Amino acid sequence: MKTILRTLAVSAILLSGVSLAQAENPMVGGAAMMADKNIVENAVNSADHTTLVAAVKAAGLVDTLMGEGPFTVFAPTNEAFAALPEGTVDTLLKPENKEQLTKVLTCHVVAADAMSAAIMKMVDDDSGAHPVKTVGGCMLNVTYKGDKIMIEDETGGVANVTIADVDQSNGVIHVIDKVLLPKG
Repeated sequence: MKTILRTLAVSAILLSGVSLAQAENPMVGGAAMMADKNIVENAVNSADHTTLVAAVKAAGLVDTLMGEGPFTVFAPTNEAFAALPEGTVDTLLKPENKEQLTKVLTCHVVAADAMSAAIMKMVDDDSGAHPVKTVGGCMLNVTYKGDKIMIEDETGGVANVTIADVDQSNGVIHVIDKVLLPKG
């Protein structure tokens, strides 16, 4: 009987450790983000990222973002997309604008797994601002103040990271409050 109780106690401790490890990832859009799932598998569960998910599907980037990576994705919320000029999202989602949509979306993706501490170190190493080239060829300028990371796009627009370090099996997501736009 004692052996069974010890086994149950050890199992409970081990299982609680698993739960704690999964709980380390922040909730995004009311959904748990699982570190053992990829970027797309997690993003589809976030109520705050339905526009982003629709855009990724329309651009044909689902398979890419489900791939091995590593990727750092600066993920704009629905509110960030809604803040674009009226009609912009509807226009970008049209099949004839797939190339432009792809350019906008890939300006949010970096071919690296960069958690916020690493990003801040890069900024410090570069004396306060770190240039970042995205997979879409955009040049972003990253800075931070206190614990708040800010990303400036090619048009001078600045997005704030509102939820950092959402670990994924193929990289990391940082939720942002503005859509990053390419020049021109």
